[in-house]
Amino acid sequence: MSVIESKLQAMGLSLPKISSPVANYVPIVRHENLLFLSGHIPRDENGSPLKGQVGKDYSTEQAYNIAKQVTLSLLATIKSEVGDLDRIDRIIKLVCLVNAPSDYTDHPAVANGGSDLLVEAFGDIGRHSRVAAGAGSLPGGTPVEIELTASISP
Repeated sequence: MSVIESKLQAMGLSLPKISSPVANYVPIVRHENLLFLSGHIPRDENGSPLKGQVGKDYSTEQAYNIAKQVTLSLLATIKSEVGDLDRIDRIIKLVCLVNAPSDYTDHPAVANGGSDLLVEAFGDIGRHSRVAAGAGSLPGGTPVEIELTASISP
């Protein structure tokens, strides 16, 4: 087991099963040492997308945990591409979109679910640039969508 997966396990977390794309895109593009991950959404234990808005159907704390779950699915996609999460040498950027009513303003607190997980698991190489933005809706009515860019060692 990789060092990163051991850290996740010590945190009481594990990588979920990866999902197949539902449209005309790929979940990850590898260009040299860069990994560009498409937006990932939260899914329930049966693999169905979660639906609802943050600030209406989900609290900020619940959405924080949803963002953490989505970040785990991003890591699962990376593992499926490169075989070992220990090959990640830098998390570069996280983009977190939050489906919320127009008066909701706590998007950064939701995005912290992903950011905190990455920093806890990877340490300084997990620190990244970030966008946390609101959206009036997201595909399938999901509450959170996250994309990620990372680099890997050769």
